[in-house]
Amino acid sequence: MKTPMNRREFLKTSAAVAAAGWALPSLTSCAGPSVARVRRPKPSDRINVGMIGFGTIAHESSMNFLGDTRVQMVAVADPVSDLPNYGYKGELRGGRLVGQKKIEEFYAQQSKGGKFSGCRVYEDFRVMLDKEDLDAVYIATPDHWHCAAAVIAAGKGKHIYGQKPLAVTVEEGRRIADAVKAAGVTWQTGSQQRSSAFFRTACEYVRNGRLGKLRRITVGLPDKGHNDWSGLAKRKAPETPPKEVNYDLWLGPAPERPYCPALMPLNWRHNWDYSGGSVTDWGAHHFDIVQWALGMDDSGPVLIENVVAKLPPQTDLYNTPTSYSFEVVYANGVRLFVNSAAEEGIRFEGEGDKSIFVKRNKIEIKPESLRLEKIRDDEIRLYESKVQEWNFIDCVYSGKPTISQPSFSHRAITIAHAANIAIRLGRSSVRWNPAAERFVDDPAADKLLSRPMRKAYAV
Repeated sequence: MKTPMNRREFLKTSAAVAAAGWALPSLTSCAGPSVARVRRPKPSDRINVGMIGFGTIAHESSMNFLGDTRVQMVAVADPVSDLPNYGYKGELRGGRLVGQKKIEEFYAQQSKGGKFSGCRVYEDFRVMLDKEDLDAVYIATPDHWHCAAAVIAAGKGKHIYGQKPLAVTVEEGRRIADAVKAAGVTWQTGSQQRSSAFFRTACEYVRNGRLGKLRRITVGLPDKGHNDWSGLAKRKAPETPPKEVNYDLWLGPAPERPYCPALMPLNWRHNWDYSGGSVTDWGAHHFDIVQWALGMDDSGPVLIENVVAKLPPQTDLYNTPTSYSFEVVYANGVRLFVNSAAEEGIRFEGEGDKSIFVKRNKIEIKPESLRLEKIRDDEIRLYESKVQEWNFIDCVYSGKPTISQPSFSHRAITIAHAANIAIRLGRSSVRWNPAAERFVDDPAADKLLSRPMRKAYAV
């Protein structure tokens, strides 16, 4: 596994490469013309990466690709050219020109002359895939584009880093997992909590019985509601799309609707056409860790019950749950309590008042003496990754599985989708068959496991 390189080391290495007047060759430039054949680079090859979508999360995650000297980011595709109000406080701009500028400015700092202009931009990622000599793509679109983009990229033999949640429906998640497996490409889901020592430690403690028999798991999924940067949330009436966005392409496979600023950016998360609210947004992270801790990456629960939620009128623009609670039950009796009002994070409770609470910035183990019970080499040791994006690049080279396989992410987000389906149907409970990936004797719920893609963008 590659040891993380600090910024000073990276700058020193990059400066030496630039001064020598040479660059690492791209994998695709050396491997011949067949775009559908999956290729693995030599250690000396550099990997060309294209961005599909450049918004809020791309600002953060792209830095881990830029900071990896094995990678060259060569292109950005986004139906938006340059618009404001991205970021979690509305502090960023997003779009392909923003991504191009960020990438070129970074590489310019590493070049001998202080200039760089090697990142190209595309409105349509499909054109980028046809024209660019790419080894891998990073999918950072809204959720409703994840499946179509992944299936197209996998079919062209591109390795894929895809942001969470995996897909907007259960059926689309299964399609992604199957397409990746059939193509033989490397996939990494951006469920970066698996690369956290805190979450891995919590899961190893649970898997090795440090808490005894689990009595209860509690998950808090924060619902931060919609954003109102520059009054966007109030602009719900149809408007003419600004020239900076190809709105039909932005909609892509989603149902057609008039453009309104209140849906962009990030606020699309609160409409069923594009996402599933905080249940899928944060559920993709925390359910993934619960599945890991329980050793259930290839399966799932059998029942979701005691479902209570506040659901806005379904004709509203923001129509996903605003608050909710439900219980997730596994066949072995383990019960997961999910609540939007609970503290964000995951609490594992076992026997004798033993517990672990974990979130991104802390882990609390009780009693304190339990911390001394380290996991031994002969016990269950889970996959260790230090940086989610670098683990992806490691596996593009090696061909080994990444830490966040699409099938794992599919199983985790299925929990969120099943809960949302119960909420939408007004059900207090639904039974789930994890082997068949269908509800038990429930045709109405099964109908919501999939949805048609808009004809012009169907794959």
